[in-house]
Amino acid sequence: MHSQERLEVLLWKPEAAPKPNVSLRNNRQDEDAGAAFVLESKGKWWHAGFHLTTAIVGPSILSLPYAFRGLGWGLGFFCLTVMGVVTFYSYYLMSLVLDHCEKAGRRHIRFRELAADVLGSGWMFYFVIFIQTAINTGISIGAILLAGECLQIMYSNLSPSGSLKLYHFIAMVTAVMIALSQFPTFHSLRHINLVSLLLSLGYTFLVVGACIRAGTSENAPPRDYSLESSESTRVFNAFTSISIIAAIFGNGILPEIQATLAPPATGKMVKGLSMCYTVIFFTFYSAAVSGYWVFGNKSNSIILKSLMPDEGPSLAPVPVLGLAVIFVLLQLLAIGLIYSQVAYEIMEKKSADVNQGIFSKRNLIPRIILRSLYVLFCGFFAAMLPFFGDINGVVGAVGFIPLDFILPMLLYNMTYKPSKSSIRYWINTSIMIVFTGAGLMGAFSSTRKLVLDAKEFKLFSSDVVD
Repeated sequence: MHSQERLEVLLWKPEAAPKPNVSLRNNRQDEDAGAAFVLESKGKWWHAGFHLTTAIVGPSILSLPYAFRGLGWGLGFFCLTVMGVVTFYSYYLMSLVLDHCEKAGRRHIRFRELAADVLGSGWMFYFVIFIQTAINTGISIGAILLAGECLQIMYSNLSPSGSLKLYHFIAMVTAVMIALSQFPTFHSLRHINLVSLLLSLGYTFLVVGACIRAGTSENAPPRDYSLESSESTRVFNAFTSISIIAAIFGNGILPEIQATLAPPATGKMVKGLSMCYTVIFFTFYSAAVSGYWVFGNKSNSIILKSLMPDEGPSLAPVPVLGLAVIFVLLQLLAIGLIYSQVAYEIMEKKSADVNQGIFSKRNLIPRIILRSLYVLFCGFFAAMLPFFGDINGVVGAVGFIPLDFILPMLLYNMTYKPSKSSIRYWINTSIMIVFTGAGLMGAFSSTRKLVLDAKEFKLFSSDVVD
């Protein structure tokens, strides 16, 4: 199962789209509760690095061996590397566009406003907010679902005949998330996201060590790296895998993360991105290589399931795998928090009074009620749809690919207007064309997989569909 998915935000009310090229003043915090409270701008560049790492390096990296089974060694390495290079380049360009607007007196703190201002179109405002909030809500649902499954895994090992079901554990996670959701600002999550960074390194290397142990043991599973015999099936699987990798690299909240930096933000995001992609290099490649090396085309949707098969003994020491599961569980709470910030910002922009204190009764009570309802909404859908991870490829194709592989290139070309004969212009244009095609094919192949798996879907099931 995967952690990048989408649903519509429950409590959002449409807000007026900004007029094209409207000047957004640096003191908008004096007018806007969403900016003044949730997107408080006090952070350092390393805080942005913590946020970026939590947004990108999550337990979904443990599904990279599963993505490789649809691509094989050569194409798998190629796609993983290309996705990494293109996303770093894409986020770098978006940061340059944000810096350019800030120098011109228009510091954008929201993706939707940046797109509407640069592209000069009101409909782009609504397109971005729909895609962004759908992705972020989906990830919040997926984080609760996966955290509940982590608890279920630990419970089933401690009490194999226990009566608790998956939705009981989802309810427990939801209760914890309601409490954590009351951190008032994005910036206040910086210490949590530092711990999240360390947790991602921890469970990655625990799993890598477990895979090496499993692959060199006497009971090592037979290795088969062959692809499907049917050419059409190989093509569909390849595009589904590409969409999964795109979703794993996806980060639909970069402008909001840059908004947490104390102004001027110029240049700080590049340092934060460099920190994040250093972690990505060590975690993504090690998880992909070790898992696919051991399990080949039998790799499960998340490599922990391959190491802990339903039948037979675990292929690695149980304490090691148990600690990895705990690390994953804890990081999922941080991921759910960070991807909820856009929804909280939208809600507080409408509900909070910027002229009163952030902890005043006037602002505190609506915050507690609205955020609790939002988390309950996510928890309910996580319990109702335990096959949610199966749409991860669709999310990557129709959500993350437009936001992370197409729009940043378009925003840069519109802002800096590079010559049509320049290398950068053609690189940007080529990326947009290639990933538009990949997104369309990925959406088709991922939807096809959903249809094929539909017979296994059951509402409020205690088993997650791979």
